[in-house]
Amino acid sequence: MVERRPVHNSEVYLLNQSRFPLVPPPSPPSPITPAPTDICSPIESLSLDEPETAPSVSCDDQSFDERFVSEERLAGAVHVLSTESRALQLVTNLYSTDEIARDGFNRAVEAITQRQGEGGKNGKVVIIGVGKSGHVGRKLVATFNSLAIKAVFLHPTEALHGDLGQIARNDTLLLITFSGKTPELLLLLPHLDEDLPLILLTSHTRPDTCEIIRQRPDTILLPAPIHESETKSFGVSAPTTSTTVAMAVGDAVAVVASRELHPSVASVFAKNHPGGAIGAALKRHDEEVIRDLSVPIKDVTTLNIDENDLPLTGADVLRAGYASPSGWVRLTTQQNGGFDTSGGGGSLVSPSRIRQLSSSDLSRRIDTELGWLLTHPGEFVSIAWDTTVHQACDFINAMLLVNKNRCGEDSIIAVMEKGECVGVMEVASLLEESAKR
Repeated sequence: MVERRPVHNSEVYLLNQSRFPLVPPPSPPSPITPAPTDICSPIESLSLDEPETAPSVSCDDQSFDERFVSEERLAGAVHVLSTESRALQLVTNLYSTDEIARDGFNRAVEAITQRQGEGGKNGKVVIIGVGKSGHVGRKLVATFNSLAIKAVFLHPTEALHGDLGQIARNDTLLLITFSGKTPELLLLLPHLDEDLPLILLTSHTRPDTCEIIRQRPDTILLPAPIHESETKSFGVSAPTTSTTVAMAVGDAVAVVASRELHPSVASVFAKNHPGGAIGAALKRHDEEVIRDLSVPIKDVTTLNIDENDLPLTGADVLRAGYASPSGWVRLTTQQNGGFDTSGGGGSLVSPSRIRQLSSSDLSRRIDTELGWLLTHPGEFVSIAWDTTVHQACDFINAMLLVNKNRCGEDSIIAVMEKGECVGVMEVASLLEESAKR
């Protein structure tokens, strides 16, 4: 007998429901096939040989950064220069209008000039300062000395340790302090002889605001103010504008005092500054002598005249002039001839006159037809070799005014030393050199 048991399956039967037709679900849409005329982006080729590189910075970006840095630098420089220029303009206006500043400047110059030289018993200017003011003082010492005003620098601390011995009874004291209350100067002040003139170069424009003047009321105030603090101008209190103004005011005192002490400031400066490019320029323009500009007589080509030879023509002189290293020609004969052969004797033909030869002059005789080419020794304008260029020009200009027949621009200057001609030059050349100076 077969045992019947329940059958288990996964079917679900819904009671009282109608049957649905077995319809398969719709298929998903197919992708659109592009038309042959559509543009497609090409597929990049894949290379296994070249590694990927990082994107580079363009040259335009780099050049922009460099330009920005450059402009920043120049803007900073222009700001500093314009600030210091503004300060100098304001201190110029101060000495043009302010009575205290003007009186202080006059008194300072008088105090210095009255104690210089034998009349002032050879007094000197003793400049005292510390820090950046000390550096300004050292520079002013150099300026004073170059302008023939005796000056020395004294450090206030060293002064208290023996260097006070530098100060003599006829000296003038110049203290430099922006604040007017530098401790080192205040410590030194009681030890400075009250009989000596004391000048104070400081930022103060009124004596009642300055501590040093409070302690020494007879001090001569020399204002060197600035229109705004360096911290406000540049964000740092480093001495910049203040030292520029102080140095400028000190320079003004030195130049003006030197002009009152010496008839020619340029000459004393040239004497005290023989070295370097400045010395060379001063020597060239102020001390150059006439011999320095002349053509040495040894550089003048000699054209000998012999009575047995054919007469010289313009062509002979022209050839000799081209062969001459200087362009000058000197005509000489034997001792029994018509020209002197000693020293610079003999008729001279200058380069300017050789250039005047025409083609028809080349066949003409010198002795009979071209006498205008020659300048005889008696027609030379003699000037001593050590005459300065300036003095020689004054002498020649006077001759041109007084005696044009004796001296013209094509005349020849004979440079004489111990009775002999050592060089020659044309008057026109000397005047041209003078015009350049």
